[in-house]
Amino acid sequence: MKTRFHVRPRRAMVAMVLGTALAAVGPSVSAAEPAAPRAVHDISRYCSSCWRNARLPADCWGDCTQDVFQRLLERVPTAHWSQVFAAQAAERLEFLRAIDTVKKRVQRDRQRWGRMYEELPDRRGAAEQAQRETRELLQQAIDQTLSRRQQRIMERTCAGWSVAEIADELGLAPARISDEKYKALNKLRVHLGSA
Repeated sequence: MKTRFHVRPRRAMVAMVLGTALAAVGPSVSAAEPAAPRAVHDISRYCSSCWRNARLPADCWGDCTQDVFQRLLERVPTAHWSQVFAAQAAERLEFLRAIDTVKKRVQRDRQRWGRMYEELPDRRGAAEQAQRETRELLQQAIDQTLSRRQQRIMERTCAGWSVAEIADELGLAPARISDEKYKALNKLRVHLGSA
């Protein structure tokens, strides 16, 4: 079974290598260097300006530029890349088509996914509010129905203490703590069931 990636592996690999070369070329290309790296650098800078003007997210600029280079590799010989900035050149039309195609694809994807995220309400605030209300209701029930010892036992239990740790702190037998905890839970169940 062929995947889409394997349809044109050589061109995709060339685009990836070209993207890596872009990073290596960087902004310091001198006039003495060959025309091809200079064209790659100029095309890359022009693409970055286009993505900025189109207000595309900065984290996708590199991918968009690589897509443009891949389209150029398919349609324009690398020896003619220096012609993409010539006013009446056919290479310029291919270059502008590549930029426009990539830009529109990214904008469509942003609109599609943006609508999806806008349609989904953020329920985290409601869940946190419900949890806060539940805690307040439980604390109110603890304050109203339990003895001071049972309150301390329930506070320690909610904080993750074991029965043995609570027994050590209060100086009581673990069986007594378990019994008080059981009674406290029953009181809370009755109180909250009637509320």
